[in-house]
Amino acid sequence: MTTINKTVKRADPKVDFGAIVAPLEGYLKELDQFLKDQVELLEPEVQSQVAYILNHSGKRLRPILVALSGWDSGLKNQNELIRLGAILELVHLATLVHDDILDEASIRHGHPTAANKYGKDAAVLIGDVLFAHALCLASDFETTEVCRAVALATSRVCSGEISQTYSRQQLNFDRAHYYRVIELKTAELFRLACEMGAKVAGKSETTCNALRTYGIHLGCAYQIFDDVVDLFVSEAKAGKTLGTDLQSGKFTLPLLVLIESLPEKERLEWIESYQSGDPQAVALLVGYLSEYPVLASVKEAFNESIIKARSALNEINSSEPVAKELFALIDFLCAQFEAI
Repeated sequence: MTTINKTVKRADPKVDFGAIVAPLEGYLKELDQFLKDQVELLEPEVQSQVAYILNHSGKRLRPILVALSGWDSGLKNQNELIRLGAILELVHLATLVHDDILDEASIRHGHPTAANKYGKDAAVLIGDVLFAHALCLASDFETTEVCRAVALATSRVCSGEISQTYSRQQLNFDRAHYYRVIELKTAELFRLACEMGAKVAGKSETTCNALRTYGIHLGCAYQIFDDVVDLFVSEAKAGKTLGTDLQSGKFTLPLLVLIESLPEKERLEWIESYQSGDPQAVALLVGYLSEYPVLASVKEAFNESIIKARSALNEINSSEPVAKELFALIDFLCAQFEAI
């Protein structure tokens, strides 16, 4: 087993996401066509809404992880990996639709959210359709393993959202709770994409386990990065509604670090103000962001996840080569963080 190196490889600022996914051009093209075909299989009443969500989605990161985890001098099981990638994308999009309702977000990927465009009631049901169709696709695999794994992961993602929702406004300063939530909400689908991508491709149990670990820690790093974006990046640049974490009472890692950094007197006064419902409490906390070195502390936690993700890939036996693009995704995420 490889000993974790506590030094973080400096990210290459020239890392280009397009170059990373270039080897998957054919896969991604067929994936998009597969997803479009799925729209035609849905009831006519929801086809336009689901098509809208698919047409305004993100980078297809989870299907990309599926393909790269299943890569072995090419994609020998491409059809199955496309189906698995589509399943993960549908589950992910369903969670975003529901998240935007809970967060009252109006913009996602530079366009109106489903809740904003169609209304909250319709958006809830659209998300349900996406979840249900993902499970339908999972049932088409020859064994029940994929369907069971997708159903369990979906349950865990929803459990993470419930945990976060019911802890809002409760001032939970427990970092263990924060990591528990992001492992369920975000890292779970990263984990599933990497582990099941390798399994569908017929890779060894050792490699599947290593990619599973990689997915968990990459997912945690990605969520920490996203939490930083919510506070420090402009809405125009991010392409989504920002500040929703703070406004809705989600105490993400940057906010936890900030509150921990306040002198005891100021911290207690702010907590009292926040708990009393003072409308100025949020603005006051935003003002503190420029006074305390929050990013430096958050970056340490981000780097811990990055180190563990890289270590997991390094532990894979050389007889079963790892797609170099999996390492490149780590470098790309590090470069994105450093650019904030």
